[in-house]
Amino acid sequence: MSVQVNSVRYSVLKVGGLTLAVLALANPLLPTPQEKALPFKPGERLNYDVTWSIFPAGTVSTTLRSEGQESKDNYTVTTTAQSQGFVSLLFNVQNEFRSFFDPRTLCSERISKKINEGRRRKETEIVFDSKGKRAILEERDLTKPNEPLKHAENEIPSCVEDVVTAFYYLRRQDFQIGKPLHLPVNDGAKTYDVTLDVQAREGIQTPLGNRSAIRVEPKVFSGLFKRKGRMLVWFSDDDQHLPLRIKFMTVVGNITATLRSVTRVAEKSSPERQ
Repeated sequence: MSVQVNSVRYSVLKVGGLTLAVLALANPLLPTPQEKALPFKPGERLNYDVTWSIFPAGTVSTTLRSEGQESKDNYTVTTTAQSQGFVSLLFNVQNEFRSFFDPRTLCSERISKKINEGRRRKETEIVFDSKGKRAILEERDLTKPNEPLKHAENEIPSCVEDVVTAFYYLRRQDFQIGKPLHLPVNDGAKTYDVTLDVQAREGIQTPLGNRSAIRVEPKVFSGLFKRKGRMLVWFSDDDQHLPLRIKFMTVVGNITATLRSVTRVAEKSSPERQ
């Protein structure tokens, strides 16, 4: 049972680290984004329900903000993951990721993580130095305050995504059935070149109603997640390309994150329905 719980724990938390964390894909260099309006705007909040098989497992939310008033100012994505129900009894989770990226290039500039998973507590920051082509990681284990700060540097291309900003890059793409996409993703160590298969256009039932979606399959388990299984993602078949559903199929069951609502967060943090 402990092995199974550990496997479930790993899979659920990777959804929260959106896993949503998730969509990590790669070429040595990202193609220059085409000149068209971004499918997302500052203030957008995506709220997800996460299930493990038939059990409620938790919630995930991502909020996009601009660091300033100019179009060149960086965007910040704050992603929070909270366990609940049966899974929370097995293993309590409260995680927060903050990713920073350039809205013009969609390249990640840095990501910080606050991990609170049972007895595991860590703070991690990864800076992506595009000029020096280095990913600089610093990590502190909060359960071992006397241990030195972990520091690592690894070579990267001049433009990479992290496990959160990869979603925003993909939302910008023109999906074509049968034509794979590629994207470089780094989580502090090796940069993975992961292929995304654009498989089919199909209708799915969601809390937002019946939606036409494009089903894609990132090839990530053999790289970033180091787990046997599959992952499928359904993006809305419209200009927004919302990630409607993310499904992990593993030996311990299916982990599914489903988009429950899209809200807009005002400057004074008062949400209003889009």
